[in-house]
Amino acid sequence: MYLPALARDLYKSQKVVEKIEQQLRKAPDMELQSQLKDALRQAKADLAQLQKLMEGSKERSKASLNKPKYRF
Repeated sequence: MYLPALARDLYKSQKVVEKIEQQLRKAPDMELQSQLKDALRQAKADLAQLQKLMEGSKERSKASLNKPKYRF
């Protein structure tokens, strides 16, 4: 995946998690809190997956810098 696009997706995912956490703090009833907790769990899972992808992309790009260039 293209690294800047991945970074944008990561940023958006972080903002979604923050927004849901704020809504959860202000939620008046238990039913809404339950729904928000489910949404927060899913958003955090998506965020973790994007973070893993980002770390993997950075590791691969660092590794490619250290590879010897073969010229024939």
